[in-house]
Amino acid sequence: MAKSKKRKKKLSKKAKKQAELANLSPKEIAALKRQAAKDKKKLINVISVVIGCLLFLTIPLSLIDPKIGLALGAGIPVMYFSYQYPRTGLWLFLIYMPFSGTVIYQFVGGNAIFNLAKDGFFIPACIALGLECKKKKQPLIINKKILFTLIFIVVAALLTLLVVNGMMQFILPLCSSLPRRGRGVLCKDGVPLAQGILGLKVLLGYVPLIFCTYYMVNNKKDLLRLGRVHLVLALICTILGVYQYYLLDSGACVGTRNEVGDALFKASVDAKCFVGGSVGFTPTQNFIRLPGTFSSPWHWAWFLIANSAITFTVAFGDTSLWWRMGGLVGMVLVFVNAVISGQRIALALVPVVTVILFVLTGQVTNLKRFIPILLGLVLILGIVITTNPDLIQERIDSLAGRAEASPPTAFIEEQFHWALKEQRGPLGRGLGKATNSTRIFGRSALVETFHPKLIYEMGLLGCLAFFSFTTNIVWETFRIRRSLKTPTIRNYASSLWVFILIISFNTYWYPLDTDPVAVYYWLFVGLLFKLPEIDKQEQERLKAAKIEEAKLGLDRKKSKGKIAEEAA
Repeated sequence: MAKSKKRKKKLSKKAKKQAELANLSPKEIAALKRQAAKDKKKLINVISVVIGCLLFLTIPLSLIDPKIGLALGAGIPVMYFSYQYPRTGLWLFLIYMPFSGTVIYQFVGGNAIFNLAKDGFFIPACIALGLECKKKKQPLIINKKILFTLIFIVVAALLTLLVVNGMMQFILPLCSSLPRRGRGVLCKDGVPLAQGILGLKVLLGYVPLIFCTYYMVNNKKDLLRLGRVHLVLALICTILGVYQYYLLDSGACVGTRNEVGDALFKASVDAKCFVGGSVGFTPTQNFIRLPGTFSSPWHWAWFLIANSAITFTVAFGDTSLWWRMGGLVGMVLVFVNAVISGQRIALALVPVVTVILFVLTGQVTNLKRFIPILLGLVLILGIVITTNPDLIQERIDSLAGRAEASPPTAFIEEQFHWALKEQRGPLGRGLGKATNSTRIFGRSALVETFHPKLIYEMGLLGCLAFFSFTTNIVWETFRIRRSLKTPTIRNYASSLWVFILIISFNTYWYPLDTDPVAVYYWLFVGLLFKLPEIDKQEQERLKAAKIEEAKLGLDRKKSKGKIAEEAA
């Protein structure tokens, strides 16, 4: 039966193609053949580059250093492929990102060069899309209403880079060359200009995803595919996260049990387990910090927070019942991982984000869909809680203890005061000077809140510029969300807008500085900017369907009338 159905599908596809070709003119058929020849030639070129890199780079360099051989032998073909097939490259970028920490620490031994692997997909694809739009005379700035604030933040960032980082690089003496370094003495440490360039990349490097997503998602089918792909990624990653906890809890992975002193309370790459990077697992001291598939527990926490929105979007927005059920399972697994990961911020924000989503998207009033999903969620979570009461209580006590010892509001206020006190001028102390990933080029201050970090690096002007940019985005995406008419598209827009709202005004920690939020935020902004066009397509399709229905109704009436006349 299954084989006969497949055959029928193949035959129907062939019949459709033949019918389409029959309706085309000879010139159009010739154009299609030329395009097919071009596509074939492009594919042959890509395959040739892959084989060439394997023979002349990977194998020879692997004899000297396997990691360098793999990096160059795989990196060049990946970049070339993404440039030739930019949309496929972007899909691969989104799929690879949640597993990048696992690849880096479980397969290539933590080599820093592989941190750039995901950008090997993204940057060439982005450049190729830009050139394609230039050729077709399509706009690069896809929403002119954010142009002013975008220019504002870019100018503020470049001013800081050129004036502050540039001055430190070319004017100030090296700190090591000074005989005595008293407080207030200005000097440079490391390579300030390189630190600033990397800081700029961290701050604004994924903003082009707005443009990329706009041209990657073209219709409702692509929109649903994007949600479903991210749901599948969430399901895979959270299942691996649960299995990682099982391995640590059962003793198959030692974690940090056998460490001594302060090492008992620090996540370590040496304690890595099955997937991901740094692990902290000392159950006797109630210390658990799991990284899931990411490089660190902090990245994993924000992946869970982001996926509380993504799984919710599919659970309430998808057109298929099976995918909506998958979204429910994803929501449950995100909740479970928020508890077992040991990350207090995930345990605090995942339920909060979910409640905000229920209220602000209006799903509370959609009783037909809301109650069954809520009951299913409560039932599954109830089973998890009753089977692991001690673990749940430990996590809640840990969260409450942390909140009492260092209340978030007091901590944020303290960070703002500190950042303002540390100012040396109106443009801050230099880009990258409070960004963790820039430490390879010089010292960086540990600032654990986002807007104080902006003040420290770029001054009040830079912080105001970034805040105005994100506020502008929130307002424009809100207006778009209000304008949509198609229910599925409106549901998607509502859920993603809530995520954008929360992240735009969040100042606790710095999710916009790192994966995965630094990717998802700009991805969803671009998607929301595209939704009016997709909504218009759907409305036109519905109108055409109604007109066709009306025509069929008239034809039926006419045929009935003729039959009646003949009978008379």
